[in-house]
Amino acid sequence: MRINVFFDREDKKEGVELKEKSSVGELLSFLKINPVTVLVVKNKEIVLQDELLSNNDEIKILSVVSGG
Repeated sequence: MRINVFFDREDKKEGVELKEKSSVGELLSFLKINPVTVLVVKNKEIVLQDELLSNNDEIKILSVVSGG
C-alpha cells in the first residue's frame, strides 16, 4: 500500500510503501521517527499510533515544540 507523507519541518512530500494493515506506529518506526516528538494527522484528523492506515492516506507529521 502507498501512503503520502508530508513533513511540516521539511516542507516536502514523500511516498512510502508499507504492507497492508500497517499502523501509524509502524509508519513512524519505518521512518525512524520517535513517536513522542510528533503529532500525526491522517486525512485531517489527529490519530494515535495504533490507528490503521489505508492505501492513499494522506499523513502529515507535525513536530511538537515546547519551551519555557
